Amino acid sequence: MPDADTHSLTERQRAWFASLREGLERDTGRTLDQWVEIARTCPETKHRARLAWFKAEHGLAQNRASLVLSTAFPPEVGWNDPEALADTLWKSPGARALLDAVKEAMATLDDVVTGQRKAFTAFSRNYQFAAARPDGDALILGLAVPPEAAAQLEPPTRASWSERLKSQTRITTPDEIAPLIPAIRRAWQES
Repeated sequence: MPDADTHSLTERQRAWFASLREGLERDTGRTLDQWVEIARTCPETKHRARLAWFKAEHGLAQNRASLVLSTAFPPEVGWNDPEALADTLWKSPGARALLDAVKEAMATLDDVVTGQRKAFTAFSRNYQFAAARPDGDALILGLAVPPEAAAQLEPPTRASWSERLKSQTRITTPDEIAPLIPAIRRAWQES
């Protein structure tokens, strides 16, 4: 989080991360470095347990605790290396080819920021308007439009990628992307 590749974040996302850092020191009276030293004393070894420990012992909520923990215990593959993160997530050659086809469709739109996350690939302009995650050799595409925007879309079933994404579809071949272009464009326009 703190060393995220700034090309994979929108201006709004960069401002949010900066405000998170500033607010941590302002509201707690401790610098990020001081919080990192505290994090290294945590008896827990798993991320979720460390988050719970921070909240119980120090009152830090999830976003601030995640900032501190990602600084204290940087992941082997993280936001600072989006290609390696993508390689870790998109292991199936079939799903990776579908992601490349989705990226080609996104490249026809202006000002799209592609951000690689741990569990999905995000597409944003001002806000995130689409996300893709692998599903075996297929790809699940979520869009920030209602399911009625395209015949292939349905309500999301397990969309932990963004509350903005109101629909999704499972894509198994690159040919299934072209009919979705109007819905993708609408999601982009509304973001």
